Amino acid sequence: MTRDQGPGTRDEGQRTKDGATPSAFPGVLLTPLIFASDPRGWLTELFRSDELEAAGMKDAQPVMGYVSMTKSGVARGPHEHREQTDLMAFAGPSDFEVTLWDNRPGSPTLGQRETLVLGQSRPATLIIPPGVVHAYRNVGEVEGWVLNFANRLYRGPGRKNPVDEIRHEDDPNSPFKLSPRRSLGGQETVDR
Repeated sequence: MTRDQGPGTRDEGQRTKDGATPSAFPGVLLTPLIFASDPRGWLTELFRSDELEAAGMKDAQPVMGYVSMTKSGVARGPHEHREQTDLMAFAGPSDFEVTLWDNRPGSPTLGQRETLVLGQSRPATLIIPPGVVHAYRNVGEVEGWVLNFANRLYRGPGRKNPVDEIRHEDDPNSPFKLSPRRSLGGQETVDR
C-alpha cells in the first residue's frame, strides 16, 4: 500500500507531530486524512484515541457516530453545543465550506470567525469543542457526506434528554450568519 494525502490534498500550515494543524481558535484541531492506497481503493483512519490523548483532547473521545448527506448548495447550521465536542470527517465526495465562530466567554478569540474548505480537495477531520458555533455548506457539484463522531450521546442514554444544541439558524436575529453564495450554475444557494 502507498500512503498519500488523497486526490487534490494540499499540505498547508504548521503541523504537530501527528500532522494536525492548530486552528486560530483554541481547542479546534484540523487533521489531514492520510490515505493508504492500493489497487482495490483506499483506506484512511478518521481518529485514534492515542492521538486524541496526545493532543490533549481525551475529552473529545467519541461515544457515537453518524453520517449525513448534504445536497449541493445546501448548508447545515449554524449551531453550537453546550457540552458536546464534535469530531467531523470531511473526506468527499464533495467540498464543504466550514465556518466557525468562537462564542466561548473568556476565550482569546471570542467573536472571531474562521472559514475552511474541507472535503474532496482537502480531506480532513475537524474537532469542534463546545461553544464554537459551526456551519457547513456543500460548495461542490455533487452530494457530499460528513461523518460526525460526537463525545456525547444524542439526547443522552435512551434518547431521553434534551438535545444539546443551540440552533442559531432558527433565529433571524442571530449574529451568526453564512454569507450568500452562488453555485457554479449561477443559481443562488439556499441555507437550510
